[in-house]
Amino acid sequence: MTVDVPNGGFRTTVQDLRLRQWLLGPGQPTEVLDVFPEAGGGFHVVTDDRADVHIASADGRFYLGWFPDGRPGAAREGWVLAVTGTARTPGYRIVFEPGTPARLVAATVSEVLATAPTR
Repeated sequence: MTVDVPNGGFRTTVQDLRLRQWLLGPGQPTEVLDVFPEAGGGFHVVTDDRADVHIASADGRFYLGWFPDGRPGAAREGWVLAVTGTARTPGYRIVFEPGTPARLVAATVSEVLATAPTR
């Protein structure tokens, strides 16, 4: 028994095969830090003696840490975003490597902040 497949096989175009230019490299961390004035007040920023930056919400449930040389004890952690959960719903933690483009981190932080409007 033979099966006739009229359009069988892999089909593509030259346009589909062109290489994309992916966003690479850490970029400028100010792209992330610039998100906070837009988020309104209520965030505390601390730069420690290692030049790591820590940002926390006034209620302490949001945290963002930037570790340009990697977090001590966890060298592959460049950005750490954490939101503390409630008694009924667990929180979460998102980690980005030091070389993650700041624009992607900024988009993630912006989205997290947009889901938590002030009351």
